[in-house]
Amino acid sequence: MSDPIRTYRHFRDVPEQLWRWPNFSPTEIACRGTGQLKLHPEALDKLQALRDRLGKPLIVRSAYRSPEHNRAVGGAKASKHMDGTAFDIAMSNHDPMTFEAAARDVGFLGFGFYPRSGFIHIDLGPARQWGERFPPRVVPFAAETPPAREALAESRTLRGTGAAGVATVGAAGVEVAQNVLAETQSAILPLVPYLDTLRWVFIALALSGIAVAVWARLDDWERGLR
Repeated sequence: MSDPIRTYRHFRDVPEQLWRWPNFSPTEIACRGTGQLKLHPEALDKLQALRDRLGKPLIVRSAYRSPEHNRAVGGAKASKHMDGTAFDIAMSNHDPMTFEAAARDVGFLGFGFYPRSGFIHIDLGPARQWGERFPPRVVPFAAETPPAREALAESRTLRGTGAAGVATVGAAGVEVAQNVLAETQSAILPLVPYLDTLRWVFIALALSGIAVAVWARLDDWERGLR
């Protein structure tokens, strides 16, 4: 026996124990004009199944409509939205062809295509379709880009800053060694001037690395390596 269809004066009146669709909330499914909600378990089961199959969020533009709200928005007189069995889903994060195939697979029968408004209407039937289909996309989804850390690994900016960092640490290390040696045996004191020279060499390398990093950052930006 199927679950009964219930109507609530406001979506806040829906008992929590009755709501079993984890990726949707009563707010999304309720009438946008009145807050009323017709809970149609079969329709919501198919909507959740579609969400699970696609593996990404469904942006619900419109679900249940009260009769008065349906008239106000110019909906069909016998709109399935008033039955709680229709959903308008935005295509901003979906390929329309993939979405349609998945919706048919889970049991939706009615399809309305609204490419200019960016959504597809789906309902439980009867089987029919209307509207202008979405134009084919050359690339269904945005090209996959490497994670930021991978792009940075290929960037000369990272190499330049790395060299500057190593040189800076080296200069600091030499200075520490110089101070330590200066306080030790007098036999080592002749080495201190050479260490001072080495420290300045490291400082020069650090400054060069910073200059290279700045130049490479600008060049990487132009080449698209953000």
